[in-house]
Amino acid sequence: MEGSASAVGVVLAGGQGKRIGGDKANVAVEGRPLLRWVLAAVEAVCPSVAIVAKRDTVLPGLRASTRVWIEPDQPRHPLTGIVHALREAAGRPILACATDLVLLDPATLRAILGAADPSRLAVVPFAGGELQPLCALYQPGALRVLQRFEAGTRAVDAAAELDPVVLGFDDPQPFFNVNAPEDVLHASAVLRPPPRAR
Repeated sequence: MEGSASAVGVVLAGGQGKRIGGDKANVAVEGRPLLRWVLAAVEAVCPSVAIVAKRDTVLPGLRASTRVWIEPDQPRHPLTGIVHALREAAGRPILACATDLVLLDPATLRAILGAADPSRLAVVPFAGGELQPLCALYQPGALRVLQRFEAGTRAVDAAAELDPVVLGFDDPQPFFNVNAPEDVLHASAVLRPPPRAR
């Protein structure tokens, strides 16, 4: 875990959320904005946390102490936020998590941090049949590779170029993305406590 002990927890909130009606960070699941669900999970494992967002991103109310790093307006791509966070982190690793990962939990994040290998550029989970680069640990050296990405590059392909530690998860649920209204319903069903027996 040595290579991740100083990791900055980063919530990637720069997406437009077109499929869900915009202002994605504010979409409510069980009465709580998406961003706050993810922020709580990240804060549970990282003493240092920042939100990466576009200048025009609408964020829910945050504590005055919450750091917000403003990423470039273009390109609108998840890798833009990761690259910007690596620059802002000034030589520290980052634990990058997309703002729509509402089912993410601290145990999953601790597993990712615990798999860190300072000789490798990243730890990327593998779940649901694919890499999960938007919930991954990136070492400072990943910047030199990722900053060369082109706008059409898939985040999965860029992460694979890093030759990361690939950490397998049998349960894909923590990596469930809320991208559409039906995803909100699914996440709510998972998060809602079961009814009490009478």
